Amino acid sequence: MKRAFLDANVLFSGAYTEQSSLLYLWKLTGIRLCTSKYAIDEAQRNLRSESGEARLRLLAEALLVIPEADAQLIPASIQLRDKDRPILAAAIAARATFLVTGDRRDFGPFFGNTIAGVLVVRPSDFIAVMEEGRVF
Repeated sequence: MKRAFLDANVLFSGAYTEQSSLLYLWKLTGIRLCTSKYAIDEAQRNLRSESGEARLRLLAEALLVIPEADAQLIPASIQLRDKDRPILAAAIAARATFLVTGDRRDFGPFFGNTIAGVLVVRPSDFIAVMEEGRVF
């Protein structure tokens, strides 16, 4: 089964409000959602409400949580800030098909590209791929 690794900003956005459009990700079929404790912790640090933190805990229960991974899994040609390297490394270690992220600043140059077997996509593109079978 294909895996989609969710970045911290996707977790944050899904948990921020109960009306978040990203909650749709948890309803998709045919894909195993995963993340890392690092991503969960980052999302939790940025949530400022008890209700958001509670939603994050519930959402995280439905995810496969990947152990931290060695950043050496990232190809040397890929330049990322230190805070983003654990995200990509965990996605690679998880053998994720997709890294779903809204981080345009750091991952934007990689949108639509595959890094060590992981296709980096925006949430909207990921949903389109899952719903329509669109291919990059």
